[in-house]
Amino acid sequence: MWIELAIKLGVSALVLFGVLNLAGMQTWLERKQSALMQDRIGANRAYFTVPWWLGGAPVNWVLRKLGGLGILNALADVLKLMSKEDFTPARGDAFLHTLAPFLAAFFALLAFAAIPIGPPVVLFGREIPLQVANVNAGLLVILALASIGIYGVILAGMVSGNNLATLGGLRAASQMLAYEIALGVSLIGAVICYGTLDVQAIVLEQGGLLWGWLPAWGVLVQPLGCLIFMTAALAETKRIPFDLPEGEPEIIGYFTEYSGMKFGLFFLTDFVEVVLVAALTTTLFFGGWQMPYLAPDGFRFPWGTFLPVSRLAYVGWGLLAFTLKVSGFIWFFMLVRWTLPRFRYDQLMHLGWKILFPLSLANLAVTGVFVVAKG
Repeated sequence: MWIELAIKLGVSALVLFGVLNLAGMQTWLERKQSALMQDRIGANRAYFTVPWWLGGAPVNWVLRKLGGLGILNALADVLKLMSKEDFTPARGDAFLHTLAPFLAAFFALLAFAAIPIGPPVVLFGREIPLQVANVNAGLLVILALASIGIYGVILAGMVSGNNLATLGGLRAASQMLAYEIALGVSLIGAVICYGTLDVQAIVLEQGGLLWGWLPAWGVLVQPLGCLIFMTAALAETKRIPFDLPEGEPEIIGYFTEYSGMKFGLFFLTDFVEVVLVAALTTTLFFGGWQMPYLAPDGFRFPWGTFLPVSRLAYVGWGLLAFTLKVSGFIWFFMLVRWTLPRFRYDQLMHLGWKILFPLSLANLAVTGVFVVAKG
């Protein structure tokens, strides 16, 4: 029992460390990527120096270089938020006002428990799955936890005692309803094709080949479902062009009355949700940790070439593939953010109810007919 507990804690720490670091690095990546797209330099002046007994000139030179690249901006953001006053509005509910950001961040992080980040590791004769919670209906668990997180946003708007914050919370509730239905229906097609709700099993199903040479990834089996899922999931992150719950030029959003690390938790949750959407897109539609032509014993190419690899190298390739795919989708979602303008509210609702939802139903119908005809 103690060994199992230690293994679970180790895998949990690995997943949490990876997610938080990807989320934290986004604060730097987003500034630099937006600056590159807008022909600016971007963040480049957040640095500090240390005394001689901590390294002196060599360490300070490295810190200046990192500051010139803007990497230390994330640390500066944390220090700034920690030094700000923790303000609770007089008309608000102090307990619920504090609880809201923790709810949003906690459930966003908890959803990663059912996502496999690599193939199982064999250590000391024991197989260790690189997945915190290997539950049979993992996909339902992820969707349920991701849905609960929106309550933190709604609660933040409703208990702040501010009309503008309340309006932001109501926008978040209606946006969640409009897009989560299309998101859920778009995944039913994939569930029908793979015949399981087990996320690890879905990843393994994508390890085959179509027509003997093409990886059987979900994006090829369910192309329309993938497009609908990515669009709806991006709307669930509440970021441009779907940032109507925040709408900074209009209403300032559900976190109007938040400051300090409470606001920092909402800020972190936004980035964690982007990582979650990227991880789900990778897992459900792009093979997860699978690499094309990579089997547990080595690379088996369609033309007959075989390159053997060790079991440990197989696990390393899987972790690398998952990380690169997730990082690529994070970059893509930021590209979307800095390319498209914010929708009007009527456009947001029109896209969710009149375009994505009917398309998801049509995709489900076509998938059902195809599976029945094939069977």
